[in-house]
Amino acid sequence: MLILGIETSCDETSASVVENGKIVLSNIITSQDEIHAPFGGVVPELASRKQLESIGWVTREAIKRAKINSSQIDAIAVTYGPGLAGSLLTGVEFAKSLSYGLSVPLIGINHIEAHLYANFLEGHKIKFPYIGLIISGGHTSLFYVKDFLDYSFLGQTRDDACGEAFDKGAQILKLGYPGGPVIDRISKTGNPSTINFPRAKLENPFDFSFSGLKTSLLRYVEKKGKITKKELPDIAASFQEAIVDALVKKTILAAEYKKTEAIVVGGGVAANSRVRIKMQNEANRKDLKVYFPNQLKLCTDNAAMVAGLGYWMFRKDIVSSLSLDAKPN
Repeated sequence: MLILGIETSCDETSASVVENGKIVLSNIITSQDEIHAPFGGVVPELASRKQLESIGWVTREAIKRAKINSSQIDAIAVTYGPGLAGSLLTGVEFAKSLSYGLSVPLIGINHIEAHLYANFLEGHKIKFPYIGLIISGGHTSLFYVKDFLDYSFLGQTRDDACGEAFDKGAQILKLGYPGGPVIDRISKTGNPSTINFPRAKLENPFDFSFSGLKTSLLRYVEKKGKITKKELPDIAASFQEAIVDALVKKTILAAEYKKTEAIVVGGGVAANSRVRIKMQNEANRKDLKVYFPNQLKLCTDNAAMVAGLGYWMFRKDIVSSLSLDAKPN
């Protein structure tokens, strides 16, 4: 069974063809980093305009690289939320037109659920139930997952998502955009114990908060005045460590609380090397299995995870009508 997936929840435009929920035949992703870099973050209107321009080409290219023709597609899966309103509408309306034109079912996909599915595209035999951690520019959330579409919410960020915190931290340090990759790279030569940046303590132990950390970094830089090239790696590493500490400790705590054997991590920040190392080390200490997508592009917003989950929903006869609407929140 061939599912065409479409993903336009933020600034990426992606289309993918996945066979039987596991075999990725194509996964085309276009990024807009250069467009949004001057603003230090995603500008929603610019994102949706660019997606309108590229979604047709991206979809045609995904079908071409999958070496199929459109008549072989069994269903269309599309992200309907959460995300940016204009971006989601671009993908949803395009998918609806394809569904109608090809006379195949339409399947609306929740973006968070798709990220949880990404690890299954690489053949990981993950045992349910598990703790799911979604970390990206827009999300920092913990879930207790019993099955592909059966999960409960444990906690989320009260303010900035961790990816947003990386972007704002990089902006304070004048490192450019996107912040996560550049801070990850610079931190590799720094000492993460140099500065003890704050870790927020919240009533719900599974909730996150990074706004205080961002403010602490800003005050530190303002007090220092000029940051030398030699000092920068230590500051970046210390800032990153505060974010990673919160992610790892709360996720391990959730696994212990729910008595699960596995942790599954998805989202753009799952590509961060320090998150991977520290989460794996702590999981090993607790005799837990932890899974990250091996292919870093499966951490980002991509249509393969959308198509993969769409296959399982289609098998359960969970399809959408052509009245499907975008749900930003």
